[in-house]
Amino acid sequence: MTEQKAQGTEVTQLIQSQMALKRRLIDFVMDAEDEVATALEAFSAQQLSRWAKPALSGVNRTALAVDMFTTEGTVTYEENGIVTQKTAAYVFGQSENVSSIEQEWLNRWLSSFNGLFVVTEGAQPHYRLTNWLTQKQYSVTANSDQASEVLGRLKDGEMIVARLMPITNSEWTFSGPLTLLGKLGKPKLAVAIGNFRQWFPAHLYGDAPELKEAAWASVKAQHADFVELFGAQKVLMPGHELNKQLQAYQAQSTEKKLAEAGLDSSKSLKDLAQDAGVSKEEMTEAVESMGTEGKVAANLIESQKSLKMVMPKVELPEDLRRADRVTAFAHPRWGQTFLKDYARLEELLQANEETEAIDQLVLKHLENERAIAPLWHQLAADYGQPLESALRRILKNDAFDIEQDLDGAIARYGKALTPTLPDTASVPEHLHDLFQEALKAVGKDAKKQSGKKKAKKKKSGFGA
Repeated sequence: MTEQKAQGTEVTQLIQSQMALKRRLIDFVMDAEDEVATALEAFSAQQLSRWAKPALSGVNRTALAVDMFTTEGTVTYEENGIVTQKTAAYVFGQSENVSSIEQEWLNRWLSSFNGLFVVTEGAQPHYRLTNWLTQKQYSVTANSDQASEVLGRLKDGEMIVARLMPITNSEWTFSGPLTLLGKLGKPKLAVAIGNFRQWFPAHLYGDAPELKEAAWASVKAQHADFVELFGAQKVLMPGHELNKQLQAYQAQSTEKKLAEAGLDSSKSLKDLAQDAGVSKEEMTEAVESMGTEGKVAANLIESQKSLKMVMPKVELPEDLRRADRVTAFAHPRWGQTFLKDYARLEELLQANEETEAIDQLVLKHLENERAIAPLWHQLAADYGQPLESALRRILKNDAFDIEQDLDGAIARYGKALTPTLPDTASVPEHLHDLFQEALKAVGKDAKKQSGKKKAKKKKSGFGA
């Protein structure tokens, strides 16, 4: 047996042992009836909602949610007034009879992540994959939990959405079900990347912290633009006035982005297309290939309005636009959020009176997804004692300590304790180039089809 085959056999045996432990972990999670079950239900509901539109098809979504929960989901416990959060893998390791080596495996699995991969070489069960979002490569050996008919389709050039689990420091295997997208041209690949951002926002650059940090830097720059326009990161004004100011902020940001992209915002879409050497027919066919939104854009091609005039305007939800007072809060990592009752809550807390109105507003903000974690930290800093008293009454916990227990309390109401990278964040250069090439590719494809009668296309998923 050659050294390479020996290494392959060793990895295969290691995978078999780890997958046996993984199945025990899955069974533990599925059979749980305590806090683990509650956490699994909440985690799965959030994921399934995220995967509904655009639809993550061709995969058992429930199985994928459970698989992700084992290493990502947090289980909340409260004991003697102290709230703590633990991963399902940690709870399993503490509850079951696991060996020291199995505990090492459980700890390593916490580095599992979802990605959009292309198969670069290999055949069942060994593959080389490249993460399209980060350009990082992986040596992956499939396990017996993957259907052989699915693995048989993993040919060179196949795009897949998959979750990878580390077996060693350099070897990986598939974790949970994977989605086959087919061999995608650049236009469909660009769409696939956009969908991945919606499905797995926390995994956008899950294996490339340097790229993620660069994207966060762009979010920080956007925050600086907000503060420059509004004069502060928290402002209070009537909803209709805030709506106008936000549109001015958007116009300023759009102008900046167009300039950075080398586009003249005073020109129309038609003029820009002509400057790029794309005919009206090519441009129309390009946007039609993008579906319903593309058809809307096709109407804009005929418009002589400048690019900055046809950009869609930001609009606050109607309840905020009609509100007498709206608090706008911008954070360098959490982005922007808007609340119509936050100022009233601050006033009541400042009055420091134990009233039912305070408790009602505190509870309302606990249940409001717009009331993000940084706002609670700000409230705690400004009105610590009255807020602590209100939370003690709401949580029915006289031992509640706002300095130690605040994060655990808001987490119980479904609030994230860490921010998710906003869609407005800048993308790495190779993805920017991909989107540019995708537009050119669509134009070329349209040109090839010019003059030919086309059959009506049937809407379908990726790879169709």
